[in-house]
Amino acid sequence: MSRRHDDGAEAYRSEIEAAERKVAGEIQPGGRAMVVAILVFVLLVSLILPHTGDARGVDVLMGDSKALNVGIALPSRLFTWLVLVFGVGFSMLALLTRRWVLAWIALAGSALASAVGLLAVWSRQTAAHGHPGPGFGLLLGWLAVIVLTFHWARVVWTRTAVQLAAEEQRRIAAAESQSRTLLEDIDRREGEDNQ
Repeated sequence: MSRRHDDGAEAYRSEIEAAERKVAGEIQPGGRAMVVAILVFVLLVSLILPHTGDARGVDVLMGDSKALNVGIALPSRLFTWLVLVFGVGFSMLALLTRRWVLAWIALAGSALASAVGLLAVWSRQTAAHGHPGPGFGLLLGWLAVIVLTFHWARVVWTRTAVQLAAEEQRRIAAAESQSRTLLEDIDRREGEDNQ
């Protein structure tokens, strides 16, 4: 009888631990989800707007003749790819799946895109004579990815009340199990077997 009771308690405990791990791996963006979705849309719009001269963001992304004619440098191409992969791709995946790991990847990629965006704007401002400066699409995309980075940072570092309570329960259980001695553990098991 007590063996079945122990097996049931172990199964129950393992289900609770699995649920805690699942909750710990999820994000709850709340109202920020709408802001992130709007920023992803703005990033997509920035890719169809002119980044410099006649070259749109899509032209810079593909490296076609329009982009080459206006002297697009590596920072601009790298920026558009980072925006597409991390700012749009991983952000949408993180919003759809609510996985904490994907949100972290979106945050790291967006932060990198923000820094590379600074280089892209700077490279357009210091372009050789006769080449156009930064366009509206490049500036809008850079500003949007900076704001997106801020919002992903807030989502990733905000822990829900359920996650905090689960972490506290795990700490208490670990402290109790570490403080028990072998003899106390044996006495506890014998007491359960006698019941």
